[in-house]
Amino acid sequence: MSAKVWLYVAVSILTIWSLEAVRINQIFKKNRHYQALVFYFLLAVSIVYLVTNFIWDFVTYSKII
Repeated sequence: MSAKVWLYVAVSILTIWSLEAVRINQIFKKNRHYQALVFYFLLAVSIVYLVTNFIWDFVTYSKII
């Protein structure tokens, strides 16, 4: 497997672990549990994507310099 896949896995674990500290259900209205779960999932996926690509690009471009 590629190193980027392992980076995605590591960042995914850290992101989900860190998002557990946020009380997302308090932001939403009552009885909107599934909407909160979808929001949590989309937020986690977007953070994982952004952080992984940032780290990958940083490492790739630092080798060029």
